[in-house]
Amino acid sequence: MQEHAVQPPTPPSLAREARRRLLNTGDLPPELVNPDLARSWMRSLGAGLHPSGRMPGAPHASGPQLARALERQHELVSHARPVMEFMFDQTRCLDSMVILAGADGMLLHAFGDPQFIGRAERVALRPGANWQEQYRGTNAVGTALAEDRAVVIHGGEHYLERNGFLTCTAAPIHDPSGRLLGVLDASGDHRSYHPQMLGAVRSAARMIETRLFESRHDLHLWSGMRLRFHVQPEGIFTVAEGLLAVREDGLVVGANQTALELLGLRWMDLGQIGIDEVLTESVAQLLEWCHRGSPLARVVHTQAERALWMRAEMPRGASSVVMLPPMAASPAIDRSQPDDALAALDTGDAAMTTAITRARKVMGKSIALLLQGESGVGKEVFSRAMHKSSPRGDGPFVSVNCAALPENLIETELFGYQAGAFTGARRDGATGRVREAHGGTLFLDEIGDMPLMLQARLLQVLQDRQVVPIGGGKPVPVDFSLICATHRNIPAEIEAGRFREDLYYRINGFMLMLPPLRERSDLPGLIASELHKLTPVRTPTVDPALLPDLLRYRWPGNVRQLANVLRTACAMLDEHENVIGWQHLPDDLVRALRTPPVPAGPAAPVVAAAEPAQSPAAAPTNLRSVSRQLIERTLADCGGNVSEAGRRLGISRNTLYRRLRETG
Repeated sequence: MQEHAVQPPTPPSLAREARRRLLNTGDLPPELVNPDLARSWMRSLGAGLHPSGRMPGAPHASGPQLARALERQHELVSHARPVMEFMFDQTRCLDSMVILAGADGMLLHAFGDPQFIGRAERVALRPGANWQEQYRGTNAVGTALAEDRAVVIHGGEHYLERNGFLTCTAAPIHDPSGRLLGVLDASGDHRSYHPQMLGAVRSAARMIETRLFESRHDLHLWSGMRLRFHVQPEGIFTVAEGLLAVREDGLVVGANQTALELLGLRWMDLGQIGIDEVLTESVAQLLEWCHRGSPLARVVHTQAERALWMRAEMPRGASSVVMLPPMAASPAIDRSQPDDALAALDTGDAAMTTAITRARKVMGKSIALLLQGESGVGKEVFSRAMHKSSPRGDGPFVSVNCAALPENLIETELFGYQAGAFTGARRDGATGRVREAHGGTLFLDEIGDMPLMLQARLLQVLQDRQVVPIGGGKPVPVDFSLICATHRNIPAEIEAGRFREDLYYRINGFMLMLPPLRERSDLPGLIASELHKLTPVRTPTVDPALLPDLLRYRWPGNVRQLANVLRTACAMLDEHENVIGWQHLPDDLVRALRTPPVPAGPAAPVVAAAEPAQSPAAAPTNLRSVSRQLIERTLADCGGNVSEAGRRLGISRNTLYRRLRETG
């Protein structure tokens, strides 16, 4: 299981003896298995797994759950798939398969020989299954995730005997900021073991990391410097080059694994050190090379006095780089962009910067925008900012939540009605939200939850650009920019018959994916921005001792949850206080931050934390009380994320909203 040297596989006789000793004595003698393998076996034993016994219920995602996982990790899957196809072509004759797994252990995608895939499926080695160590024992995918390094698990080295027919090699995949995204694995029959497979898998994983780097730091979108390194000038622009991303203020924020090794850095250094702490050459010198635009590589020196060949690149029109101390670094700003509402949303995350840049290109044009992302990521905030920054910024911004309105009111709310159109109608009728958006922007939130009948009516309005109120009357022309948003996978909804395909292509003139907060790299900048909006006169800061815990938290409620937490924290500050600490946070967040994270597969059953038994007098007395308590607890566990709470409760978003109204 060494990363840089392949150890010979453990002989079957020693593996059997080690397994026997482990079960009988709870100990693994070093002469039987190597220390790395022993450490993994001990973790498996601690998880309650028995090598020859039946497995506990390991999570396995349903079709919709797997589709949501693929949607969430679209960037990883899209960049990994071509590399996987190439790798499978090279190993096609080895009776094997190539597998991509997410950071949570779920298998996302696979290529393989049909005959071997049939055998692999008997042990659930297929997309949707979770292969974390706690469920499957020692295995290449789960152990690579646990150790965060490349591993080989061969034959009897698998903790579970049922997996002993496999030989598996896996390597972790990191994004340019160092976050562990998942694992690339090559699995085959143990008789096809080859010691060179480790190098092949590690190289393929690095190819994926390089593709991710190039995408995140495309010079058409990235405003900082991009540095290429190699020990030889001919190595620049090859798969063996090191890549480094340097922000406009000089902060090193991105890299690939090769660059880390060449420069003596670690993933944890990214976002913490400046380029002047890496190279002896000055920032001004690097900037001069960028402006010259010379295709020649130059010799630079690391602080450890190692000579390397380097080429520096920067977008055309970039003006200057100012080096600031790392702790005082501010988010990169594209000076070519206007200082408007959209620019205020750019706090340094590459994915958000890309989304804003792309949004500007369609702003003011007759192109419908479709925003996708989890609940709470800020789809409406993004839409309002886009409206304010557009030529229609002085016009109305009309927001309609298609999931929050009762089905019997959506039609009248959207299209309006004539006087006397139905019993209870207002005497003078109603204009309707579509007509109210005339001259401005219409924002339809959670469009994926709109009833089918109304989808047909909306499609007609979008095609004709005129509205006929309910109850008749003359068609009224309307002119507005359309922005729709949803957390759902619309193509999957179309296949299920819940969404019209023709409407989808009408609202999807241009699609943008907004990242969840846990995948963003700009949390410190985002916190500073939110705090400034809350208290612009005397803006507080976050205690540096608290910030690492906030960075590690997964924020299930996304930006909405973060804003609520900061609003509460500001309210808890005393007059003389200006630093937010643990004592200012809500109790539920403090409990979550101080509880060690327990990995769980996406299909794992939801288990509520144990609570003291209630006395009969304190127990809920009716079904409504039980329902209310269950909804409250589930919403709290999900950080206010209504979509996730609905999935856990097994009800639709509309139904959950209705239950919330009924229970108060």
